[in-house]
Amino acid sequence: MDPESRLKYYKSTLCLAYQSLGVVYGDLSTSPIFVYKSTFSGRLRLHEQDDEVLGVLSMVLWTLALIPLCKYIIFVLGADDSGEGGTFALYSLLCRHTKVGLLSVSHASYDEILAYNSPLSSKETKTSSLLKEFFDKHRSSRILLLLVVLMGTSMVISDGVLTPSMSVLSAVSGIKIKATGLHDNCTVLVACMVLVGLFTLQHYGTHRVGFLFAPILVAWLFCISGVGMYNIIHWNPRIVSALSPHYIYNFFKKAGKDGWSSLGGIVLCITGYFVLPATQCVHQLLVSLDWLTSYLFSGAEAMFADLGHFSQLPIQIAFTVVVYPCLILAYMGEAAYLSKNKEDLQRSFYKAIPEVVFWPFLIIATLATAVGSQAIISATFSIISQCKALRCFPRVHIIHTSNQIHGQIYIPEVNWILMALCLSVTIGFRDTDNIGNAYGLAVITVMLITTCLMFLIIVMIWKRHVLLAAAFVIFFGSLELLYFSACLAKVHKGGWLSLIFSVLMLSVMCIWHYGTLKKYSFEVENKLCLDTLLSMATNLGINRVPGVGLIYSDVVSGVPPMFGHFITNFPAFHQILIFVTLQTLPMPKVPASERFQVSRIGPPDYCIFRCIVRYGYKDARKDSYAFESHLLETVAEFVLRDMDGCGNFGGEMAVTHQTSSPLVFEDPMPFENEAMSSQRKGLRSRGVRCWQELEELLAAREAGVAYMMGNTCVIASEASSHVKKFLINVVYAFLRKNSRRPALALGVPHTSLIEVGMVYHV
Repeated sequence: MDPESRLKYYKSTLCLAYQSLGVVYGDLSTSPIFVYKSTFSGRLRLHEQDDEVLGVLSMVLWTLALIPLCKYIIFVLGADDSGEGGTFALYSLLCRHTKVGLLSVSHASYDEILAYNSPLSSKETKTSSLLKEFFDKHRSSRILLLLVVLMGTSMVISDGVLTPSMSVLSAVSGIKIKATGLHDNCTVLVACMVLVGLFTLQHYGTHRVGFLFAPILVAWLFCISGVGMYNIIHWNPRIVSALSPHYIYNFFKKAGKDGWSSLGGIVLCITGYFVLPATQCVHQLLVSLDWLTSYLFSGAEAMFADLGHFSQLPIQIAFTVVVYPCLILAYMGEAAYLSKNKEDLQRSFYKAIPEVVFWPFLIIATLATAVGSQAIISATFSIISQCKALRCFPRVHIIHTSNQIHGQIYIPEVNWILMALCLSVTIGFRDTDNIGNAYGLAVITVMLITTCLMFLIIVMIWKRHVLLAAAFVIFFGSLELLYFSACLAKVHKGGWLSLIFSVLMLSVMCIWHYGTLKKYSFEVENKLCLDTLLSMATNLGINRVPGVGLIYSDVVSGVPPMFGHFITNFPAFHQILIFVTLQTLPMPKVPASERFQVSRIGPPDYCIFRCIVRYGYKDARKDSYAFESHLLETVAEFVLRDMDGCGNFGGEMAVTHQTSSPLVFEDPMPFENEAMSSQRKGLRSRGVRCWQELEELLAAREAGVAYMMGNTCVIASEASSHVKKFLINVVYAFLRKNSRRPALALGVPHTSLIEVGMVYHV
């Protein structure tokens, strides 16, 4: 790398690190506002001795060290699916390399793509083979695995509702420290105004929001670290002794069951560590024996970070240089104040602020909590995009807000629904303690699911010894189960809210996935074979009209029933007919060389093709005109390459698209035998026919391109159970009616669209 390129790289990295402060770390950085308040709520407020304060601080410090630093930076961060992270991406990684999931694709060529650019070892261990056999034999185990993953994803989305409400309401409540007579309705009103402003800014995209929010969060981090250092020096310099885990033992010895129940508040200190989807991690660093050392000394951040909106190195710099040191000082400073002012347990954060800087600090805190909500909002957009791509979420409009980083997206429907739910929670609860209980339960549930999935990743993907995987689960799982049990005990005190949100989201995803599978099964079972299509063309006297017809369907072989229904009623179709199947594979990106797979249906005279277009859930879709041009160019290249396949009339012959030069046909060599001369003449005649077909394709393109899609109504059959009828006829029908139509989702021009009405009885 030359000096100029190196300088440009450094500037870009530092710029992204600066932006990441305003997007990724806001949730984590604002946790000190409510951690001690939530921890010392309930019966723990009766324990006001130094041992209890030091014990809580020690647990916060060790929780930050063990779970984020040890668990996520060493293990979980490396379990990326070609750069994509989060619970859904972990499942995608398992589907991609082991086929233990249900989100597989029913096409043989999928197997060839699974291992693209994969540095993972293909050597199987005995344990990994046994696990694969178990999942292969027991379909119920694969269903359970998918439900667990969807449950974790639902918890993350529910966290997207709770985080803004919790953070903003906690900050605004600080006004009552000085204005004691202020009514609760006023603080709720201010919190709602801040939330409306936050969600209104989302359509500007992560790039602009990051630049807008980063100065706020930088000022916030420097403020809490500065106040923390002041409190340590002014109130209790000996607070640093809380680094000793001995204080944790003393805490539980004195607090007993009350100490256990307080763990639901302590877990809030790591709320920003794991709920975000990671992208852009370097996979090959994890396959060698020195992968532990590489990550320990790389300065990597200790979480599944929101790298889909940035990249790995900027996130690492922002965390290690700015965020983590500031948080440690903030927690220590507040504990130092509490050790000398135990009467302020329920309002220690704002009470610990010196009088002279209180009001500026309060303004920055309010703005910072709005920034803190940005991380989970961006994460919710990314997770829903993954779920939608893999047919586990209704169709929504995804807007890519950056031409350089495809992970920066905005989903209008999700944004406004989140805003409505956040306002409802804020107005309905008004109490940060109850919201905090729901918040902590959502957080720790995702952690547990990640730990369970990591067992499968370590054994089946990394091919490590089962004892290493078991040690990982036992060590981190036991710690998380301790927090989980404390959160479960507070379900009746607000924890039920996250459960309701999660169950609702889980139901939506499962019903949509179930209905989509039933619809696909109907199309596969009722598709037309090639002979039926050819006989219909002969018997009905079908006419060919100028132009190109793109027939969209989900089937990868045969003719979709929708097209058979169309030509039965309108015996005509276009001069060039292309059946298009869009597939989203359970992988982040599909190589460009594997994107299009073209095959021919029937004799060359019919000019009927099939094109399977494969995307990863992170691939950006082109607009309709660019897609149309690329598709027709690929078909043209296929025709040039289809020298031997032109005679394959009885079925479909697949050729994966690869860029190639036009074929050149030369005169026969002067000295060749009769067999060679005959073969050369056959090659020339086929070449002439292919060039004629290319001319027809060009003429059809100039005549116009039409898009045909099915406008289907899915109805449960009469023999179905009442539960199935309710799920399909009521819930799934409601979701389909209120989701974005396929033509709009694909950006198909309305003037070129042909919709065919069909009723599917599933």
